Amino acid sequence: MTFDEEWGFATRAVRAGQQRTNEGEHSEAIFPTSSYVFRSAAEAAARFGGTEPGNIYSRFTNPTVRTFEQRLAALEGGQACVATASGMAAILATCLGLLKAGDHIVSSRAIFGTTTVFFTNYMARFGVETTFVSLSDTAAWAAAVRPNTRLFFLETPSNPLGEIGDIAALAEIAHAHGALLAVDNVYATPVMQRPLELGADIVIHSATKYIDGQGRALGGAVIGDAEKVGKDVFGVVRTAGPSMSPFNAWIFLKGLETLKLRMRAHCESALAMARWLETQPGVARVYYPGLESHPQHELAKRQLSGGFGGVLAFEVEGGREAAWRVIDNTRMMSITANLGDAKTTITHPATTTHGRLTPEQKADAGIAEGLIRVSVGLEDVADLQADLSRGLGA
Repeated sequence: MTFDEEWGFATRAVRAGQQRTNEGEHSEAIFPTSSYVFRSAAEAAARFGGTEPGNIYSRFTNPTVRTFEQRLAALEGGQACVATASGMAAILATCLGLLKAGDHIVSSRAIFGTTTVFFTNYMARFGVETTFVSLSDTAAWAAAVRPNTRLFFLETPSNPLGEIGDIAALAEIAHAHGALLAVDNVYATPVMQRPLELGADIVIHSATKYIDGQGRALGGAVIGDAEKVGKDVFGVVRTAGPSMSPFNAWIFLKGLETLKLRMRAHCESALAMARWLETQPGVARVYYPGLESHPQHELAKRQLSGGFGGVLAFEVEGGREAAWRVIDNTRMMSITANLGDAKTTITHPATTTHGRLTPEQKADAGIAEGLIRVSVGLEDVADLQADLSRGLGA
């Protein structure tokens, strides 16, 4: 089966894309093979020549990976999905597949630090320039457009401050100038936000985060239409090889089955933690779109459904020294830069996820030295509060 158009989200997350073998397995099979045997030389030629569908080589055709691609496409509402080796590989494949030398990107400043480095240090080498603007200032996006602008890129909610970009408004601006809109949907997941339905052309995921949900494997994905994603982005993966492992694809399939349940729990606990942090001495500001104090709370309520995400950030008085003291005095939270895990993680963005940015880039992105990011896991909220209280009390 692929999926029934009338199925709900939870059903698609469990059932979509599975093709059972003659063994009749209930759980999806893992195909750990590099190549496939053809019935004849003519069939091999037809497969390689593209005149006959079927498996060729696991760099770009693998049944387990294909099941994951079809399931995630069904959840995001896309025609095609291309799985990659990591979230950054998904961004790489998107840019290589859709851009050329001389093109221009308009990107939010409020993105993952490594994505900023990729645009400024690497895409620039190939003649693709990037202009960074405020995520929430739609006028700034319009003003940054050039005749050669081909791509708008944003995260919403953003990493780590939870800023919200108006997807529908930015899609309208991009399309009016002949550009595509790509949205990194890792924070919200398709449980809470489906950018394609709001006008975006491309959705990008780091499957490493919430799709896995337990910090076990690396992977990424690009979702969109049959032409730009199904052919152009797929062609990059086929040729350049940033491929997803079938083992990892199987893990992500298992993660998708529980994604909706987990995201509800993450969101509920994160909101409780954010509200609690607003009452704590020494906390200068809390960043979470579910708070009424968030400047884009109303937009977040319109654009997100079922919750506001599992990640929050807060700034403590005293800069880096105070932030590190808070982090180092927690005993249960994991000091790691990953997010979307069942285990709560805590990190100092200015020296980890955004550590390679210049001081000017950090200032533009709002990454202060006193900022701490917490990816709220699935533990009891009371235990998380007790752990942070220990750090804040220090």
